[in-house]
Amino acid sequence: MVGITQRDPTMELLHQLEHRMGRIFNDPFRTFEWPEHEAATTAWQPLVDIFEEPDVIRLVAEIPGVNPEDVKISVESNLLTIKGTKEQVAEEKAEKVHRYERTYGAFERTFRLSASIDPNKIKATYHLGVLTIMLPKAETAKPHLIKVEVTAEKALKA
Repeated sequence: MVGITQRDPTMELLHQLEHRMGRIFNDPFRTFEWPEHEAATTAWQPLVDIFEEPDVIRLVAEIPGVNPEDVKISVESNLLTIKGTKEQVAEEKAEKVHRYERTYGAFERTFRLSASIDPNKIKATYHLGVLTIMLPKAETAKPHLIKVEVTAEKALKA
C-alpha cells in the first residue's frame, strides 16, 4: 500500500506567498495578460513565458503534441491571439484504457500588446512542442543613448 504524504502547512503558506510575490513583481508586465473569461471557453491553456530583451519581447508557449499547422497566430487592434487544437490520438494497441490525464481540444491565449511592438515584424517558430514568438520593438520604443556634449568654458562665458 502506498502512503499518502501530507503537505506541510508551513510549506503551503510559503508557496502561496511566493506565488503572490511573483504576481506583484510581474504587475509592470500586465499588458500581456489575457481576459479572465477565456479560461471558460477553451479546453486547456498552454503555459507561456514572456521575456523582454533590448530589441524584442520573446513569448514562449508550451504546446506539446500540437501540429504546427494547427496553430493560428493573429494580431488585431493590439491583441495577439494564439489558438489551435490538440487532437486526441486513439490508442489502438491498448486492450482497455485505464486513465486519460493529458489535455486535448481547443486552446486560445490572447495578449494585449503595448504600442511599442511593431506588428508587421512579428515572427514565430516551432520546435519540439515549443512555440516561440518574437515581438520586435518599434524603433521609438528601443532605448537610445544620448551623448552629452562637452563645451569649452570660453563658449559658456560669452
